[in-house]
Amino acid sequence: MTLDRIAPALFVLLWSTGWIVAKYASPHADPLTFLSLRFTLAAVLFAVITFASRAVWPSTRAGWVHAVVSGVFLHGIYLGGVWWAISQGVPSSVSGLIAALQPLLTAMVAPIIVGERLTGSQRLGVVMGFAGLSVAILPRLTALDTSTLQIALLPLLVNVFAMASVTAGTIYQKRYLQHGDLRAIAALQYVGGFLVVLPLALLIEPMRIDWNLEFALAMAWSVFGLSLVSIMLLLYLIRRGQVSRAASLTYLVPPAVAIESWFLFGEALTIPMIVGTVIVVFGVWLTNRKTRVIA
Repeated sequence: MTLDRIAPALFVLLWSTGWIVAKYASPHADPLTFLSLRFTLAAVLFAVITFASRAVWPSTRAGWVHAVVSGVFLHGIYLGGVWWAISQGVPSSVSGLIAALQPLLTAMVAPIIVGERLTGSQRLGVVMGFAGLSVAILPRLTALDTSTLQIALLPLLVNVFAMASVTAGTIYQKRYLQHGDLRAIAALQYVGGFLVVLPLALLIEPMRIDWNLEFALAMAWSVFGLSLVSIMLLLYLIRRGQVSRAASLTYLVPPAVAIESWFLFGEALTIPMIVGTVIVVFGVWLTNRKTRVIA
């Protein structure tokens, strides 16, 4: 079995655990403070890997800048915005629904930015993915108290901005970082993320960290499972396939989180979630299956 075949499923499985680890980490550290330490450790880890494997760093100043700027979008603004929004009261179901808008936005702007066009079946897959996710999550949204949504208006807007940021970062990655060693690029991208979250943490957070076992385990998984393995898979998918096809995988993340939460925390797995997941899986298959792409 080749990496091309298993990478999408492995990416979804690993990336979905980000919501699980956040649940463990949130009582023990402020979100931007946690991310600041996570990005520091990830950048150091990738730098060590790059030097140890004698990988080639970007040969031009533009290459370094492009890697750092993509990290600002992919890590700093996106993860920083999502983690802060959730810490301010945005429900995970709402945050997941907002994140699922990314493939639609990517599919709309990719033809303009990078000249990428989807076939009819791929466009249908994107729409089906959004429809399936709506079936899975809308019942939860309608059950939310109106006053709760009003209080969370600013965090909701930040969450939307974060979704737009990861879309911009994905397209930026596709346009300017098609070449170069992914290990070196990843190290610089975490530097870019760090340059966003640390100043914000210093500005708006007390930078609280409770140094205990749960915090250490959450940080270890965040660095090695999420920042190392899953990000390398995402960069690999972006380089090997279409931007819109890679982005469509995010449709599977919220249903995966729901299943993991049911298994680990006993949260209810509803009929709409199950039906929506089936529709999502079919939509993602349509978007990612090998078809002739219109140039």
